[in-house]
Amino acid sequence: MRIDFQTKPSQYKHWTIETDGEIANLVLDVDENSGLFDGYELKLNSYDLSVDIELNDAIQRLRFEHPEVKTVILRSAKDRVFCAGANIRMLAGSTHSHKVNFCKFTNETRNSMEDASDNSGQKYMCVINGTAAGGGYELALATDHIMMTDDGNAAVSLPEIPLLAVLPGTGGLTRVTDKRKVRRDHADVFCTIEEGIKGTRAVDWRLVDEVVRNSELEDRVTARASALAKGSKRPGDAQGVALEPLAREFGENHVTYSHVEVELDRDGRVATINIKAPDASPPASLDEAQAQGDQFWPLLVARELDDAILHLRNNETDTALIQFRTQGDPQTVLAYDAFVETHADNWLMTEIALYWKRVLKRVDVTSRSIFALIEPGSCFAGTLAELAFAADRSYMLIGQFEGDNRPDASLHLNAMNFGPYPMPNGITRLETRFLGEPESVDGAKDEIGKALDAEQAEELGLVTFAYDDIDWDDEVRLAVEERASFSPDALTGMEANLRFAGPETMETKIFGRLTAWQNWIFQRPNAAGSDGALRRYGTGEKPDYNFERV
Repeated sequence: MRIDFQTKPSQYKHWTIETDGEIANLVLDVDENSGLFDGYELKLNSYDLSVDIELNDAIQRLRFEHPEVKTVILRSAKDRVFCAGANIRMLAGSTHSHKVNFCKFTNETRNSMEDASDNSGQKYMCVINGTAAGGGYELALATDHIMMTDDGNAAVSLPEIPLLAVLPGTGGLTRVTDKRKVRRDHADVFCTIEEGIKGTRAVDWRLVDEVVRNSELEDRVTARASALAKGSKRPGDAQGVALEPLAREFGENHVTYSHVEVELDRDGRVATINIKAPDASPPASLDEAQAQGDQFWPLLVARELDDAILHLRNNETDTALIQFRTQGDPQTVLAYDAFVETHADNWLMTEIALYWKRVLKRVDVTSRSIFALIEPGSCFAGTLAELAFAADRSYMLIGQFEGDNRPDASLHLNAMNFGPYPMPNGITRLETRFLGEPESVDGAKDEIGKALDAEQAEELGLVTFAYDDIDWDDEVRLAVEERASFSPDALTGMEANLRFAGPETMETKIFGRLTAWQNWIFQRPNAAGSDGALRRYGTGEKPDYNFERV
């Protein structure tokens, strides 16, 4: 079964978007019989990947289609339950790779809510009307303000350790301590009790921001949402951009979009992502860009690349290596970057740049080796050059191939490479590349506006290797074959360690823990074995633990 990340509100089975001027309600009402796979029911607003696919789509649409919305209220349509978190039967029956990819996508989706709040002026608040357990509470943690009913029933909890022998690993532990600043001893108690915490203690421990009696709830929700909206600079009178379904063609060994193509070499365990530059120059005005809607090249390519990466992660799990190639006129790519930068005060251009930031971060945290191949006729320029800097290695051809009349391989830098697209560690890919060498970053910045050939790029440290056409095929082939021969587990650990040098942030902590803790704990017999907690949950039998500390 191919997992598809494309959807739209008319197809939603679990969420509803309700907009009213500057306020939107994002309502969770999970259809328990519409899970992604057979074999479990999504009771008590528990979720699987299908629920998060819709949530991810809804967040994107609120940002692009509803510029008037300044506050989003996350709430449940079910009585006395907000969200019971990830569905336990789904977790118990899923493959290990699916569990980890599910956790990663879930956290990226929560990050996109926080990004909307931090950078788009679209604030999120959560109304907890009942049980908010595990991933349900983690969903609330991603918002700016948590309001909980004070009715003796509503409670927040992270019960994974006592109930399931795993961790609240899609950000729960980290957001409790780093974001909400919950005291360590209080967090220790909170994370080891099943029943959760209610009422004023939840406020005192900073687990929620306020508790409200049911009789006062709707008035308080309206007042809080309006107060959050007052600080937003989103344009109330702007026209949104409809995100129509992507045009895609799935073949046996390829996925083809309008400007992105994925080629699969399954025997070699290699996927090549080709990205094409636009044929036309940027529009002459913002009005023309707005009129192009979701076909405006920077937005369209970001959506296509995003979908391609998610497809490879979840449907081509045997792929060892992703190769990035580009083709087209680099000057046209740079012209589109300049258009976005020139109009940076426009809400739509802001959203497009922020979307590229999120897509590039998705590349950063994808558990595949990544190579960039910079060849004649390529357009690794500005935003697309970030893919070369995101790669674990980059190879650049010196000159041309014999008989090839395409322009020599070149690399082009612009302002997009020096700020708008930080990695999860909070600094740019070039700053991460040249950690401890600020002069190398300055040296690269001096080359803005120049077409750098392979030898210049290698001298500046912008590529890993530069080869002439005599050596190119053999060197690249050997590197690819060697990479595909290594243990995928070892590579996942190595790449996660090497990609995020420098500062530690909430994001790097979360993704580091997903890579290390969840990869390990989710495989341990205490959690996933036939007598482990995930298997015995709900049966009335206690799990059979091996109590040896490892």
